[in-house]
Amino acid sequence: MPSSSRFPLRQWIWRAFVQSALIPLILVESVLIAVYLLSNQAIRDTQIGHLQEAAVKDLASAALREGQIIDGRLRSIESLVQVYRDATLQALLDDRFQADELEHQRHASTDSGVFYTRSDDGRAASFYANSTPREQQDLAKVMRLSQVDPLMRSIKQANPLVAALYFNSWDSYNRIYPWFDTPAQYPHDMVIPDYNFYYLADAKHNPERKVMWTEVYLDPAGLGWMMSAIAPVYRGDFLEGVVGLDITVDQVLGEIAELNVPWQGYAMLVSHDHNIMALPAAGELDFGLRELTHYSYEEAVRREVLKPEDFNLTKREGMAPLLRAMNEGRGNVQEVLLGGRKQLVAWSEIPQTGWRLLLVVDEEQIFHETNQLAERYMQIGYLLIAGLLAFYLLFFALMWLRSRHLSNQLARPIAGIVEMAGSLGQGNYLPASPDSRIAEVSRLAEAVQQAGKQLQASELERQEAQNSLQLVLESTTESLWHINTQDLTIELSERFVRRFGLGGRHLSLSEFNQRVHPDDLERLRHLRKHFAESGDEHFDAEYRYLDAKGDYLWLLSRGKVLTRDDNGWPLRIAGTHVDITRLKQVQEELRHASLEALAASQAKSRFLSSMSHELRTPLNAIHGFAQLIEMETQDKADAGPESDYAREIVNASRHLTSLVDDILDLSSIESRRQQLQLQPIEIGGLLNGCAELVLPEVQQRQLQLQVMEPAQPPLFVQGDPRRVRQILLNLLSNAIKYNSPRGMIRMGYEVRADCVRLWVDDTGPGLSTEQQAQLFQPFQRLGRESSNIPGTGIGLVLCRELASLMEGEIGLRSEPGVGSRFWLDLPSAASPEGEASDAADEPAQPRQRLVQVLCVEDHPACMKILQASLREFAEVRGVSSCQRALAELQSSEPALVLLDIDLPDGSGLEVLDSMRADPRLREIPVMVISAVADARLFEDARARGASACLSKPVDLQEVRQVALGLLYSGY
Repeated sequence: MPSSSRFPLRQWIWRAFVQSALIPLILVESVLIAVYLLSNQAIRDTQIGHLQEAAVKDLASAALREGQIIDGRLRSIESLVQVYRDATLQALLDDRFQADELEHQRHASTDSGVFYTRSDDGRAASFYANSTPREQQDLAKVMRLSQVDPLMRSIKQANPLVAALYFNSWDSYNRIYPWFDTPAQYPHDMVIPDYNFYYLADAKHNPERKVMWTEVYLDPAGLGWMMSAIAPVYRGDFLEGVVGLDITVDQVLGEIAELNVPWQGYAMLVSHDHNIMALPAAGELDFGLRELTHYSYEEAVRREVLKPEDFNLTKREGMAPLLRAMNEGRGNVQEVLLGGRKQLVAWSEIPQTGWRLLLVVDEEQIFHETNQLAERYMQIGYLLIAGLLAFYLLFFALMWLRSRHLSNQLARPIAGIVEMAGSLGQGNYLPASPDSRIAEVSRLAEAVQQAGKQLQASELERQEAQNSLQLVLESTTESLWHINTQDLTIELSERFVRRFGLGGRHLSLSEFNQRVHPDDLERLRHLRKHFAESGDEHFDAEYRYLDAKGDYLWLLSRGKVLTRDDNGWPLRIAGTHVDITRLKQVQEELRHASLEALAASQAKSRFLSSMSHELRTPLNAIHGFAQLIEMETQDKADAGPESDYAREIVNASRHLTSLVDDILDLSSIESRRQQLQLQPIEIGGLLNGCAELVLPEVQQRQLQLQVMEPAQPPLFVQGDPRRVRQILLNLLSNAIKYNSPRGMIRMGYEVRADCVRLWVDDTGPGLSTEQQAQLFQPFQRLGRESSNIPGTGIGLVLCRELASLMEGEIGLRSEPGVGSRFWLDLPSAASPEGEASDAADEPAQPRQRLVQVLCVEDHPACMKILQASLREFAEVRGVSSCQRALAELQSSEPALVLLDIDLPDGSGLEVLDSMRADPRLREIPVMVISAVADARLFEDARARGASACLSKPVDLQEVRQVALGLLYSGY
């Protein structure tokens, strides 16, 4: 038997009683009641037909009467508009009128170019939009229109329908009463002729120049939804502007609410194109609309905003018959379905505007009395039905009790056996059996009890086997897991739940993922998705998981697919979790150690390369120009001081060259094995000497340098002169490089209790507290690594090392936005007994005949040095890039090429390769001169065909000798 035909035993007995006795009796009584109700309905329909004819006539008369009332109100508004228009035209034409001082004072201009009134003073508001430029605004017209303000105020007070009066001009000027803050409400670039309350009155829309009525629109002045009566103001044939009277939707609704609509109906106003202009609250329910009486002005209304399309009757369902009747002129009453009810709609047209006044009456209200009479008849029928129902209920109760008694004899023991079977499924293997006097039922209960005993024995055996297996698994791995992909759940072992503090063994995958480290979550999801889609049998993933103590532990999760569906999608996956945190820690320690070693090696390489290039290039200029001066002056009889000065510069440049060599010796810096020669140093000479060295660069950067006057008698500090000068020059160099444009640099000293402090001030941007904390760290340039300011970030570190070796101290005081002061404290010293100086003369090179030499060098100072050093026997032409060098070599064949390697657009070795590949240039000797003092680089240059290699700073005598050797080796 199909399962749909089964029903309980009690229901089966009850159905037998109903089918045999109750159903025939109910059928007879139902026929008698139906006859009564049908006759009552026929009487009611006859009465309603008579009342409907009378109601239609009364409703049509009411529509005509109330339409005439609305027409009269609108005519009065139009009369006021005409009066206002005439007065406005007269004010525009009155050139002799002079506004009072108050009118001038209440006008002002905004920054955006809007001319407006800033105070009320009982007068109208004024607004001249900046869409008309300030110089083109007719301010005289604004003042003449102030004489219309009393008329505007009188019209507003005389007619409660008028919400506002305004005049709008062709050049976007607006005068409106009552006053409000126009710049806060209007868009400053407002173009008034683009709005309907202006263009509807122009010659295109209103050639007769009569009063026009607008549609309902959103008022830019902030009064909400309204309609306007507007009229053009012409000066001859020129449209000066438009005057208008505003009537808000609220005011129209108030007028309509006062109309006498019979049968508790309501009136509504519709435009000639079927837009609902005013809809009372009762109509809002019928049309499913809310009349637009309010609007939130969060910003200015920048364009024309009309009522939504929902307020057009042509867009409303069920309005087509009414609209056809109004357009065709077939009577003036129509039945429509509104708000789910049948309603009668009567209309009359307002001649002045073409609008229609609609009266809407619910048919239920018209036929209320007839319906009440029919309701009484229906109540009588209902009483008859209620009596029959009471009888049948009593009869059904007696029959139900009888069927219940019979069904209990069988239903109770059978229900007990069903409960026994349910208990077996829940784990209760020894349920109590029900008591029954029926032998078959008793034997069935005994069979269920015997089955329960057998299930209990099987469950005990299964539990013992599972416990043994769990013990083995927990001894060999961290924990077990099992995923069901159909409901996206995961089942975890008890050991895992306890260790990680989870809420239970059964979790959804989203709950499980909440403990996964955020950096590993997306990767774990990707691995799961790839595993499911790829068809692999084995799953393997490593990720961090939050334990009960709040620490992340590394887990190795491995699993295997147990079952798949017909499409190969995995349904059940099982696997293990293994804690690999310690292994990951060891790997991370090894990685950090490797990175630190690599970083140390790279730092050393960067340091050596940067120092070689950044320091040798400027030293080459100093050393070279000093040698040139010395060579030019040594043969002149009257150039004694100049020769001495040049010799001192040469000595100083050699000293700096030696200093570069010291800096590049990293092992010496790290082991602090600097060899110092401590002696008294005179402060005045030291400061002035350092200032003279940096003065050219100060002037080049348009900075100012001030040096404190030396003390009398002279003050001395104890230190190595070369190292102290190096520290001060480094501080001056930083003050020059990081100063503000046209800034100031000051040098001075300060005698302290235990030392003498030498200081350098600048007016640069200053340093923050965080930057000061990082200042004396190697290679730290405070974010200027990628700037065009040269430097390596090692200067201040070297200065601190040197100061410490001379038993001194270096420090700073800085304020962001003000500048910085760096200072050097050195022990004071007594005056020395005497000073000595040595000078060495070098012979000048003999003059040679001029040969053509090409110098490829991007540093102007280095270029000049090389040109000057060879000028006695060579004419040196200079270029600053690889491209210019190749272009020059295409058109000439110099006798010698001086080649720098580090050029702006590439490596100088590319020029060397190009020359050696060209048969015409292959034999020209090339001398490489580079600031990168790298032996491997020079070996590479010689392998490519370089004739000689020199490192900066160069010795000019050596340059001259090598150049002469290359030029005249073949002669």
